[in-house]
Amino acid sequence: MISPRYRRTMALPYQIEMLLVAIFTLSLSEAFYLPGLAPVNYCKSTEILPTCKSDVTLYVNRLNTEESVIPYEYHHFDFCLGKEENSPVENLGQVVFGERIRPGPYSIQFREDVECAVACRKNYTGGNADSDRRMMVLKKGISLNYQHHWIVDNMPVTWCYQLETGKQYCSTGFPMGCLVRPDGEGCAINAQYNRPLHYYPFNHVDLEITFHSGKSEDWGMNFGGSSGRIISAKVTPRSLNHADPNKPTCGQNEPPLAIRESSLKSGEFQLIVYTYSVKFTENDKIKWSSRWDYILESMPHTNIQWFSILNSLVIVLFLSGMVAMIMLRTLHKDIARYNQMDSGEDAQEEFGWKLVHGDVFRPPRKGMLLSVFLGSGVQVLVMALVTLAFACLGFLSPANRGALMTCSMVLFVSLGTPAGYVSARIYKSFGGVKWKSNVILTSIVCPGVVFSLFFVMNLVLWGEGSSGAVPFSTLIALLALWFGVSVPLTFVGAYFGFRKRALEHPVRTNQIPRQIPDQSIYTQPIPGIVMGGVLPFGCIFIQLFFILSSLWSNQMYYMFGFLFLVFLILVITCSETTILLCYFHLCAEDYHWWWRSFLTSGFTAVYLFIYCCHYFVTKLSIKDSASTFLYFGYTAIMVVLFFLLTGTIGFFACFWFIRKIYSVVKVD
Repeated sequence: MISPRYRRTMALPYQIEMLLVAIFTLSLSEAFYLPGLAPVNYCKSTEILPTCKSDVTLYVNRLNTEESVIPYEYHHFDFCLGKEENSPVENLGQVVFGERIRPGPYSIQFREDVECAVACRKNYTGGNADSDRRMMVLKKGISLNYQHHWIVDNMPVTWCYQLETGKQYCSTGFPMGCLVRPDGEGCAINAQYNRPLHYYPFNHVDLEITFHSGKSEDWGMNFGGSSGRIISAKVTPRSLNHADPNKPTCGQNEPPLAIRESSLKSGEFQLIVYTYSVKFTENDKIKWSSRWDYILESMPHTNIQWFSILNSLVIVLFLSGMVAMIMLRTLHKDIARYNQMDSGEDAQEEFGWKLVHGDVFRPPRKGMLLSVFLGSGVQVLVMALVTLAFACLGFLSPANRGALMTCSMVLFVSLGTPAGYVSARIYKSFGGVKWKSNVILTSIVCPGVVFSLFFVMNLVLWGEGSSGAVPFSTLIALLALWFGVSVPLTFVGAYFGFRKRALEHPVRTNQIPRQIPDQSIYTQPIPGIVMGGVLPFGCIFIQLFFILSSLWSNQMYYMFGFLFLVFLILVITCSETTILLCYFHLCAEDYHWWWRSFLTSGFTAVYLFIYCCHYFVTKLSIKDSASTFLYFGYTAIMVVLFFLLTGTIGFFACFWFIRKIYSVVKVD
């Protein structure tokens, strides 16, 4: 038995009905399994079918913990090693995320049960520097609750246990051991053996591999009842003090292996025998295509996700009503009244947003920087949209490890052309002529900030000897993608953007800028920007919790259908909020809307940063300075990209709105 410390713990309008149907349809995509991998057939002997496999390879991955951001490779903790030369090739996303998949030391043959086999023996001698170091690293990993992550047939090996609610929870990781604290809490291996300030390494694992024989399905071949496909692999870790290391026994009543907290004395020995048992179980009720269900269904998040969607939907409907009221009533009346004004003696004095028609398209200050931000923002926006679309279709499912990160990075690099095009067109509409500076800044500034932050984080991981450190060769490859692909594509997009005629605005700009009257506190720039980010953040903060949990708390994120819906709601909310506040500012005769429209929705990123700080304080148990620095460093990368994303959405929504209203009103 293992301590809970280690457990994780009425009639509607037709339009709303159709929207709810669309939400339900899209949310079903989260369970759609399209890994892009063919099922592997296993059999007792390859003589039955040459294409089947008899060896079941168990792969070990990096170890990580909620109490530190720094992951380590499997061999860092002096565990038994397999043949690392047979390690699978990792894709770009896996390398960047720090995954290090290696063959495990366990010999498993399909449908051959194993009882208490020895994987390896590890000897530690007091007074030996290397031995003391290895023992210290092992104890530190146990005290920080580092978790194993194993893989069998591209499925995570799960550790299942009962929650206090009585529901079974299956975790994709299991601890490497446990520590009994001075008060006796922390490791309920067996009450009669508990010893304060002692470590209990889990040196034995009971593996239960369940397979589907295919008797209830037509696989197009006859296996003769001795073959099948693996549908699950579950592990039960235990600590065992083997009385006879040469002939170990792994009974349920065996005493645990206790290692005291203090170091071994000079000449003192400590032996750890790592053993394992394997049991194969046949189950024809579960199909191979549904084998991930038991992991995903044990995560009680679906009801909360629906609450998040409905909460966001209410905000969108409220904002849509406000915008509709402005567009259909107030704005329509304004346009009709302006257009009815006759020239001559009957002419009325202009007022409201029409009064600033001669200044509303006046180029902003720092127009170069704004155009660069907008180009990079379009790059991030399209990348996020396409990545989520692929994820909803199942191509980036959990079975395709690293595919999500690989897809995002390849798309970002490939989307340099629209970034350069948008930046060039916006900059040219501002009257800019320094096209070389514009294209260089577009291709360098925002990607350079992200890469610089990433490089600094990588230096810290290098210093800590972590598996999360990206190899130097991979950094060179990333730089090659940036300067060899992204930068040239940005130049191509900028070339076509500058060849186009400058955007023609619906009204002329006066030579002398109009003086802006004193503004109330509600229409001043800073209060408006601060208020503008509240509603978009309110649409995403529940979904944000699950994303942060998948990044920092070893949770598996798979609900891309919900995420895609929330992303669309975020786009709508940012657009409507910016349009609403922009209209109020124009009515107050303040025509400085260029930067304000970008910062209004972009300020959502500030709330994102505040929420990440709240998550760090309330949900994580990180105490060391290196992990704290890494957490906020990676958070800074997220905030920068999110700032560009939301700011770009708000700007173009406001840009469309202003061009629309000034194109339908008659101006002398």
